[in-house]
Amino acid sequence: MPLRVTMLGSGTSTGIPVIGCTCRVCRSENPRNKRWRPGLKLEMEERVVLVDTPTDLREQALRFGLPRVDAIVFTHSHADHIFGLDDVRIFNFRQRAPIPCYGSEEALRNIRRAFAYVFEAEGQVGGGKPQLDLLPVREPFPLLGRTFIPIPVWHGEMEVFGYRIGGFAYVTDCNRIPESSYQLLAGVEILILDALRHRPHSTHFSVEEAIAAAGRIGARRTIFTHMTHEVDHDDPLPAGVEFGYDGLILDAD
Repeated sequence: MPLRVTMLGSGTSTGIPVIGCTCRVCRSENPRNKRWRPGLKLEMEERVVLVDTPTDLREQALRFGLPRVDAIVFTHSHADHIFGLDDVRIFNFRQRAPIPCYGSEEALRNIRRAFAYVFEAEGQVGGGKPQLDLLPVREPFPLLGRTFIPIPVWHGEMEVFGYRIGGFAYVTDCNRIPESSYQLLAGVEILILDALRHRPHSTHFSVEEAIAAAGRIGARRTIFTHMTHEVDHDDPLPAGVEFGYDGLILDAD
C-alpha cells in the first residue's frame, strides 16, 4: 500500500514568523520560511492518519486538505504537538465513530489530563467534544494495513516516540537517539528529522548534530523539521539533506 506524507508544519513551538520579531527570517519573502507547528498527514489510499495534532491544525487542514481522520499517532504531549486536538471533533460528526489515538502511556496520560473535559462524563454539550479512544503502544502495531514501529528517542529527559512505516521514518523533538533505536531505523529510505537551529540546544538536535545523525542512519533522503527562525530555508546543506517546509509532499513505500 503506497504512503503519501504531507508535512503540515515544519516549525518549532513558537511558529515562524515569531510574534513581534523583525529578524531576517521572520521578515523573509520566501514562503518556505513561514512555518506552522510540526505534524504530518499520512495518506494510505483513502485512509488518513495524523501524526500529532499541532496547535495550527485547523489552518493546516484548510490549506492542505484533510478529508477525514482515521487515526492519530502522538509523538509526545508538548503543547505544540497536541493543542489542535479539539479540531478533530468535526471528523467524529462526519465519520460517526471515535478516533483511535496511539502513543506512549505517558503521552496519553498527559493528553487525558490536558483535555480533561474530553474524557469527563459531563460537560461541554453545546459544540460537542472529540470522541477518542486512547491506545497505549510501545511495540510495533498494525494500523490500516500498515505496521507502525515506535522509535524511542530522548528530548532532554523526556522520552519521545518517532515512528517508522516501511521505508519512511519521522523523528522529531530529540537530542539523542539510543543505539537500539538506530537499529530500528536501519534501512530507512526517507527520514524526517529534528534540526532546531545552528547553535546547540539542550533538548533538540542542532543542524550540525542532525547532519551527523542523518549520516549514521544513511537514508537516501533526509528532510529536517522543527526549525526556529535562526534557520533560513536557503542555508547550505550537504547532498542528501534538505530543510523541510509546510506542504512538502513525499511518496514513500
